Amino acid sequence: MFKATTSTQDPMILQLVPIVTQACEILREEYQHYCAGDAFDVERKADHSPVTQADYRSNNYITQALATISDLPLLSEEADNMPRQAWQRFWLLDPLDGTKEFLHKRPEFTINLSLVDGSQTIFAVLAIPCEQRIYFCPEDGMPLKLETDTGQWFEYIADETEKNIQIGLSQSAQHKPEYAEYLQDLATLTNFGVLKAGSAYKFCMMLEDRVDIYPRFHPTCEWDTSAGQCFIERIGGGLVDFKGRPFVYNQRETLLNAGFIAFKNTKMKTLALQALELMQKRH
Repeated sequence: MFKATTSTQDPMILQLVPIVTQACEILREEYQHYCAGDAFDVERKADHSPVTQADYRSNNYITQALATISDLPLLSEEADNMPRQAWQRFWLLDPLDGTKEFLHKRPEFTINLSLVDGSQTIFAVLAIPCEQRIYFCPEDGMPLKLETDTGQWFEYIADETEKNIQIGLSQSAQHKPEYAEYLQDLATLTNFGVLKAGSAYKFCMMLEDRVDIYPRFHPTCEWDTSAGQCFIERIGGGLVDFKGRPFVYNQRETLLNAGFIAFKNTKMKTLALQALELMQKRH
C-alpha cells in the first residue's frame, strides 16, 4: 500500500517524470483514437504477436527523450538487435506492454522501463497510462507512486493486515490447462480469489495489495519482467523460475524467459512454491 509523501528529490526520477508522463499521454491519445474506431495500423511480428502504431510512437518518443538525459544504451522491444552482450549498464524498455489488452480495449497496458547493471535490475519504472499513475523504484529506498493528474506523491509501506489471498492471472490463462492445474493444487493449501489482468499491470497490483501471487506458465521476454521484478524484490517479494532461482538479465543469447512465479513476500513464496511442487509431482 502507499501513503502520501512529499515530492521526491531523486535526480533520476525527476528527470524521468516529464518523459514518462508525456509517453503516457501519447499512449492515452492513441488508445482513445483506437477505441473511437479511427484508422489504426496493426502489424504482426515474426512470432505473430501484434505491434501497433502506438507501440512505435511510444518507443520513438522514449528513445529520443532518454538520449537527452542519459548516454547509456537502450534495448527496446521495438528496436533492432543490438550488441547487448557487451553492455554492462543499459536501459531496458517495453514502450507498450500489453498490446493485446490495448487491442481488446482493456486499459491495463503499461510502460516498462528499467536500468540493468550487470545481471541485475537496479532502478525501474512502471506506468499505467489510462490511470495517470507512474511507479518508480529508486536505486535505494522503497517504491514511489506519482498520480500525474494531481501531482501527489506516495511512498510504499508494507500492509500487515491479514487479507484474502489474491492470485494474479493473465487474461489468456483461461485457455491454458497449466493454470487450472496450479490453482487446483493451490486450493488444497489455502483459500484465494483471482484477479485477471494483462501485462505488467499485475506487478502494479502487487504494490497496491491487490495481488499476492502471480504464476506464469507461458513465455515472456526480459523487458516484460525486469521492472516488475525490481519492484517486488524491493518490497520483500520476488520473481523466480520453477527451480526457485531469481531471473537475471542480459546473460543469455535469447531474451525469452521461461515460466516464473512472482510473490509479494516470503509467506506467499512458500505457498506459491508448495503449489508448484504439488503440480510438478503429477507430471
